[in-house]
This record gives sequence, structure tokens and C-alpha cells, in this order.
Amino acid sequence: MLKIINELSSAEEIKNIAKQTIEIEASSISGLLNHINEDFVKTIQLILESKGRVVISGIGKSANICQKIVATLNSTGTPSIFMHAADAIHGDLGNVLKDDVVICISKSGDTPEIKSLIPLVKSFGNTLIAITGNPDSFLGKQSDYVLNTFVEKEACPNNLAPTSSTTAQLAMGDALAVSLLKSRGFDSEDFAKFHPGGALGKKLTLKVTDIYPNNEKPTVNPESSIKDVIIEISSNRLGITAVIENNILVGIVTDGDLRRMLESSSDIGELSAKDIMTSSPQTITEEEMATTALKQMQNNNITQLVVADGNNYLGVIHLHDLLKEGIV
Repeated sequence: MLKIINELSSAEEIKNIAKQTIEIEASSISGLLNHINEDFVKTIQLILESKGRVVISGIGKSANICQKIVATLNSTGTPSIFMHAADAIHGDLGNVLKDDVVICISKSGDTPEIKSLIPLVKSFGNTLIAITGNPDSFLGKQSDYVLNTFVEKEACPNNLAPTSSTTAQLAMGDALAVSLLKSRGFDSEDFAKFHPGGALGKKLTLKVTDIYPNNEKPTVNPESSIKDVIIEISSNRLGITAVIENNILVGIVTDGDLRRMLESSSDIGELSAKDIMTSSPQTITEEEMATTALKQMQNNNITQLVVADGNNYLGVIHLHDLLKEGIV
């Protein structure tokens, strides 16, 4: 494989090609700043006020971008569907409802399928938004609002393969989605509703109460011997035990406390839990988010938290629990 690469181009040449590609595409995205105008603002206002969905259509590589924008809009609170431009003129135009806003994406704005689709959309009375690199195209002139995604050149050395142009389309789509979600006041709780699965969903929805009941509830009393404390910590494998007196949490003993005791005491036979416990332990309520528990552990350089309701001991949550759930 290395021999083949060396025959085609050197490692430095490959790196330079990659860097040039990224620089060209970055420049194309920066150029969009000059095209965020009143048409963009009116598009946002139109979608916010619409009682329908956003229907996004395109063909070729633009169709791939359409699908990504639709996915982003749906996940951030703006109902959207993708309609392939070629399929639209062969029956899928029935997807467009009266109150829908239609967005057509095309670099040239003059592809045959787009030119066939536009009059049909306009005959339905739907508002038409263009995302195009050519505002003077058929699409640009026929649309109610135009979002200009003009690029100087494609990153492709032959200036043919859609690269910079599709990157610009994608960035404009993200600008739409973020503007809409912020205008709607779409927050992390709303986001969680649309992302219930996977690690992301867990970070947004998982609470301490969903985790700690699966653990044992290690407990000793203040007068418990060191031997009993060691047995309790070892048997429950959480590296900690609560110290309870009259059903009230008065402290904790961790395996770290035991190590420090052994280092500092020559005679441990006379010691009990109350002599080595931490009397003001870090606690967390069961309704807190699991991510909050993680931050508290990190900030205090600990691996366990006592779950408590005031002085009422409920259980223990461990860093390993968060690792297991994919929170870390």
C-alpha cells in the first residue's frame, strides 16, 4: 500500500491536497456570511409562523444534503420531510400539503427536474424557498425567497465534483436549523424528547434514581468495629459504606479512609467507624441528572456519591455505574 501511495504522490503532497480542500471549503462557508440577508430572516419567520411542515427537495448530491437538513430540522423541533425532485414529478408531489413551506436546493438552479417541479409547487400556492448558488437561475427567479450559496469554485481540481457547493448548502441548512431552534426556545429538555436512545439520550434523560437502586446499600453504625467496616465495604464492592445512627446519615467510610487509617495508626483494635469516618460526605439527591453526579465526582476527585434526601440515606452511586451507562 505504501509503495502505491509513493508512486502516486508523496506523503507531503497528500497532506497538501487535503489542506487545500479544507481551505477552499472553509472559504466557501465564510463567503455565506455576505448572503445572510432579509430573505433569510423572512424564511425563518415564515417557517415559524407556518402551520405545516418544511418540504425539502433536490436532486443528485443536493438531494443528499436535503436529507441531512431534514434530519437536523426534525431533531430540533421543525417537522420536515424530504421529497426527491425526480420522484416529485412522478407522483410524490402528493406529499406537499396546503400549509407546507417548500425548499428547493440546487447549485445551478436550472436542472431539468427542478425546472419541471417549480411550476407545480407554485400552482399549489405553497411558498417556495430557493437554496442555490445562482440567484439568477430559473429556480432563483421563481422563488419567493432566495438563500444564496454561491461558491467561487469546487474543491475538486477539475471544478466539477460537488464539494464546496454542497458544503455551503449544508452550512446554510444548519444556519436555518439553529436559527429556528433558538427562535422557538428549543432547549436541552426538548432535545431529549427527540433523542431518547443511545449515549446522547442517556446524558439528557438519565437520573440518579434510574441507577442507584441497582446497587447494594452498605451500612454500619458509629460503633461498628474496623473489621465490620472492612467486611461491609468489601462485600458490597462499592468502596464505601454509610454510617447510620438512629436512621440518620452521620458519615461515610471509604476504602481510602481505611488506607489512611492503616498508614497513621499502629493499633486499630480499639478504633470504630466513628473514629475514621468523614462526617460531612458529598451527597446527591435521587432526582439529579446522572451527568450532574459525574461532574460532582470529577470536581471532588471521588468515585462514589451517597444518594440522600437530607439526612435520609438512600444508597450509593458509583463512577462505574456511569461508565456502564455510557455517561462518561
